[in-house]
Amino acid sequence: MAAEDTTVAAPALSLYREIDRAEWARLAAGMAQPLTETEIIQIRGIGDRLDIAEVSQVYLPLSRLLSLYAESTKRLGDDTSDFLGDTEAPTPFVVGVAGSVAVGKSTIARLLRELMSRWPGTPRVELVTTDGFLYPNAELERRGLMTRKGFPESYDRRALVEFLTEVKSGHPEVRAPFYSHMRYDIVPDAHVTVRRPDVVIVEGLNVLQPPPAPNDVAVSDLFDFSIYVDADADHITQWFVERFLALRRGAFTNPNSFFNVYAQLTDDEAVERALGFWNDINLPNLRENVLPTRHRANLVLQKAADHTVERVLLRKL
Repeated sequence: MAAEDTTVAAPALSLYREIDRAEWARLAAGMAQPLTETEIIQIRGIGDRLDIAEVSQVYLPLSRLLSLYAESTKRLGDDTSDFLGDTEAPTPFVVGVAGSVAVGKSTIARLLRELMSRWPGTPRVELVTTDGFLYPNAELERRGLMTRKGFPESYDRRALVEFLTEVKSGHPEVRAPFYSHMRYDIVPDAHVTVRRPDVVIVEGLNVLQPPPAPNDVAVSDLFDFSIYVDADADHITQWFVERFLALRRGAFTNPNSFFNVYAQLTDDEAVERALGFWNDINLPNLRENVLPTRHRANLVLQKAADHTVERVLLRKL
């Protein structure tokens, strides 16, 4: 008879601490909720199910963690300046927020801007979206990329890297292009201006992409911390369709909207059109370009079907 194998399997190694919702929520104990329900509604994007409990239990402790990272980085910068005997001022702490279309990353970025600004060490927080670094529609048309808008090649990556390089170099004023979702295009001569805040949050689909060539700088090389908002693709599909239907009843009805042509669709036609956009553009982009960057993030927020965060993965130091 063969001897019984009593070997205990070694635990699987991971770069991340896995923290379930209940454990993460306990971190909020003793933290005062700085936002009102009205403020949360104003921050919440179309289709997102964000309430005061989710803010208190998930995003308030996350904002505190980010504030601690920012304060520690500033102290390290001050100590380095003291060691070198110079008076170099600290540069902004840069946070990247990545994830699929319709996963809720824009809402999370806006929420973190508000929450981080309430902590004493990070009172000045700016938000920049990478939509402003999309090529103008005329240029996308010239390159044959209009149907690949949102894919990595549709962005002026060099301009984004230059912008963040100036931010991290301590320039007193840096400007980013402005994108209008109503016009679905870059607005000429309009800019978002960043004037050396404590924190800059950069939100976008492809901000965790590796560099296109070995000697190139990746956008994420200029981040101090990065977040990936994760969810099952089937859930995101549903959220995308629900958002499209909500926009059809709202923003698409504006005659100046690029998408006004879809305002008169029936429910069935709108669902069919939304699924067409999702399956032809957004899902391939998620699978090919966005999801493969998840492992590059310092922190992953894993969402359930109802948009609530059910697990947090935090990279070990």
